[in-house]
Amino acid sequence: MAQSMMLYWGSGSPPCWRVMIALEEKMLQGYNHKLLSFDKKEHKSEEVKALNPRAQVPTFKHGDIVVNESFAACLYLESAFKSQGTRLIPDDPAEQALVYQRVFETNNLQQKMYDVAFYDHVPEGERHESALKRNKESLVAELKLWDGYLEKMGKGSYLAGKNFTMADVVCFPVIAYFPRLHCPRERCPRLMEYYEMVKDRPSIKASWPPHWLEKPEGPDMLKNL
Repeated sequence: MAQSMMLYWGSGSPPCWRVMIALEEKMLQGYNHKLLSFDKKEHKSEEVKALNPRAQVPTFKHGDIVVNESFAACLYLESAFKSQGTRLIPDDPAEQALVYQRVFETNNLQQKMYDVAFYDHVPEGERHESALKRNKESLVAELKLWDGYLEKMGKGSYLAGKNFTMADVVCFPVIAYFPRLHCPRERCPRLMEYYEMVKDRPSIKASWPPHWLEKPEGPDMLKNL
């Protein structure tokens, strides 16, 4: 089945990484894939545009089905291979609701992290110290929320309870940026405990960004948070 799949991806992209974790968790190793260079703008190639008019990655194809949004691709894999590998969406409606909430809340954490870590991508004339300060305050508040979620659920919990779920598939690649970019541990101690617990999971190790393996330490973009 995996031989009929194709994934276009970029190293270190949280959206790409989460699809790769989902593929691993659903026991779909052996899928076809193509690693693209963001620096060379390979994701803007005609090969990608033929499948994804937004010219973005991940771009995922399974037979005649094309899914070009990472949450959608992960949910598709769970639906199409429900009885295979790890069950990522529980049946219980209350448990399911919490998983979906954490999945979609990941957008907040990811965007607020980007707004601080990659603020220097804002055109120079449009950068303001006051805006960066607001971005940092917003990220600190967001991290407190996530730390609170884990605190409430107790030590050793995953993001939506005692089991590894789609919430972890989707959010772990974002959380992994905090230690990599030297975020002070005291800003999110429970999230960092969670990171240490989950980082050696086989699906995550198997899909770890290649350039992170080559250079484990990232720039210190979050050092002063």
